[in-house]
Amino acid sequence: MAEINSRKAAIIGCGFVGSASAFALMESSLFSEIVLIDADKNRAEGEALDISHGLPFSKPMQIYAGNYEDISDASVVIITAGAGQKPGETRLDLVKKNTAIFKTIIPQITQYNKDGILLVVANPVDILTYVAKKISGFPDNRVFGSGTVLDTARLKYLLGKRLAVDSRSIHAFIIGEHGDSEIAAWSSANVSGIPLHNFCEMRGHFEHEKAMIKIAEDVKNSAYEIIEKKKATYYGIAMSVKRICEAIVRDEKSILPVSSIQNTDEIHDVALSMPVIVGKYGVEGAVPIELDDNEKAALKKSADTLKAILDDVLEN
Repeated sequence: MAEINSRKAAIIGCGFVGSASAFALMESSLFSEIVLIDADKNRAEGEALDISHGLPFSKPMQIYAGNYEDISDASVVIITAGAGQKPGETRLDLVKKNTAIFKTIIPQITQYNKDGILLVVANPVDILTYVAKKISGFPDNRVFGSGTVLDTARLKYLLGKRLAVDSRSIHAFIIGEHGDSEIAAWSSANVSGIPLHNFCEMRGHFEHEKAMIKIAEDVKNSAYEIIEKKKATYYGIAMSVKRICEAIVRDEKSILPVSSIQNTDEIHDVALSMPVIVGKYGVEGAVPIELDDNEKAALKKSADTLKAILDDVLEN
């Protein structure tokens, strides 16, 4: 095995999400080398060429189409490959289809790279993160998914708009499944240390319960709305991938709600999103946030939902 190069990334899958992620990473100058891999080699070559032609306006780097042998020294392997959900297709159908794809992809990755971080972005991300962990045999800290990093950004964006305040000053998380059972952790939400309800009242908003339900629903339905309007979502998730890679490459010890394997007294042997410290070794530790009883119950229900799907998938 080659020695890991902290400035090299690999992206598996060059659809909308993979190519947008490659572009976002090129713009970030985090990596000096990015290899693109796709079942359609022409697609990977086309994306690499298209992005490379903008390098004179950015920073020097190599971006090229390759194969699995080329990922041997990549510090981060970003997996965006997978089928999209078709009209009339159930979520479980999609899970089974993408699990089958992962069963062919993951062994090829681990054949050449045993020391990098696997960042799963393909959906359903929580299920596929668990599948990637089981197939790869990598330690828990080096296999995690993009989880609710984008959902959390959407929550901050919507709260920022409502409160007319910089969304970067808002500290709040979406936790649990990246999907319909996700939870807005309102109990721990604040604006620069000021409890959210207090800040809302400072800005003239008093109908807290009604607003919380509306914003949480809007966050959950954001992807559906974008897909309805433009058929796919990819810029937001690409910027989320860039943010996670920043934390890894710069060893930032940033707190991000990535999807990782949970093994607590309440939730065991399932991947879902909770805030964790992310650095050069991947997930470096959980960050316990305050949850009320309703949020704890909803989190357990979200975990049970994912567990039921996993049981169904892994049995077949």
